[in-house]
Amino acid sequence: MNTKLTLSIEQTMIEKAKKYANGKGRSLTDIVENYLKAITKEDNNESIKLTPIVQLLKGTFMAPKGIDYKKELSKRLTEKYL
Repeated sequence: MNTKLTLSIEQTMIEKAKKYANGKGRSLTDIVENYLKAITKEDNNESIKLTPIVQLLKGTFMAPKGIDYKKELSKRLTEKYL
């Protein structure tokens, strides 16, 4: 059963979201509903299905010993966005 929901969102954000939805060939309602389903799913990790190619590649990358992943990630994101 569908129920109507009223949200208060900035007008500019609504316009951008409608353009995004239109560009994807979907309704804004559909996008919001699917987002809410995704974030409220109890076991998100189990529901992700990997394609056969991704499944084959999973676990094949070995990071160099002694690398600080969080430090590297922070550095790369800083370079990208600042």
